[in-house]
Amino acid sequence: MQYRTLGRTGIQVSTLALGAMNFGRIGRTTQDEATAVVDAALEAGINLIDTADMYGRGESEEMVGKAVAGRRDDIVLATKAGMPMGEERNQQGSSRRWLVTALDNSLRRLGVDHVDLYQIHRWDPNTGDEETLSTLTDLQRAGKIRYFGSSTFPAYRIVQAQWAARDGHLNRYVTEQPGYSILQRGVETHVLPVTEEYGLGVLVWSPLASGWLSGAIRAGREVTTSRSTFMPQRFDTTVPANRAKLDAVERLAKVADEAGLTMIQLALGFVTAHPAVTTALIGPRTLDHLHSQLAAADTVLSADVLDAIDSIVAPGLDLAPHEKSDTPPALLDPALRRR
Repeated sequence: MQYRTLGRTGIQVSTLALGAMNFGRIGRTTQDEATAVVDAALEAGINLIDTADMYGRGESEEMVGKAVAGRRDDIVLATKAGMPMGEERNQQGSSRRWLVTALDNSLRRLGVDHVDLYQIHRWDPNTGDEETLSTLTDLQRAGKIRYFGSSTFPAYRIVQAQWAARDGHLNRYVTEQPGYSILQRGVETHVLPVTEEYGLGVLVWSPLASGWLSGAIRAGREVTTSRSTFMPQRFDTTVPANRAKLDAVERLAKVADEAGLTMIQLALGFVTAHPAVTTALIGPRTLDHLHSQLAAADTVLSADVLDAIDSIVAPGLDLAPHEKSDTPPALLDPALRRR
């Protein structure tokens, strides 16, 4: 396992980190299975575990808390807040009212008195940066969080938050968690240059593109991945964007074969090769999944392989732009772009 410094925090984290979204009802994972995955990940040298309050409506945090009990100090523990956690309209977002409550709930579920990294799961257009940053600064000063970061923020919002922190004499986001894979390279255009400019640590999610780059999805095979059961539209190969992904996967498989790599090694080696990326979040449901992904821990892709990838999916290109989670609201809601 390799380690890198998380932005300018001085914290050393593994280049592969354990994402716990699949713990519980989402991945149909039991506590014993989740604990076994955590045990094996820590044994392999992973030292960062990332979860969120909305994963299984708190179930993932509870499972992570039980799995790390007794070894909290050996782990960089990260969670997120901001996505809806109930029917009540104020049980979401990044207002002071909600974040104070959400963090206390997360700490209770995790069974800890602080988290190392607290992340705003998505930019909240209804809440000002100063409101959110002042709340996070106060929670940090209270010792409940060590650092805070953003997740899937558009580049211009990352910049705006940095300016708001400076102008308000508040502490700032020190990390960003964007989606990034060979098939979805749009963050290379704006987000990653901005994170480099401001010295942010970067934890990338979905480096296997929801299983498209796992090796399990190939032309002529029935798609039977876990994600395809509850997100069928993203795996319907009659959809042009999905057809483009499948065509790219077939070409990438040849590159991997010629380099003596698995598709997983190619995919994880690609995202961790970018100088802006600190760590790639892997989200195994089973021990077998974990071990296949750990095989990429020391993968370093040659320049020839990286050039071959660029020839298949151009730098900065999203093959499925409609799947992005950081699209500015005005592009999705016509009312926001009409006088």
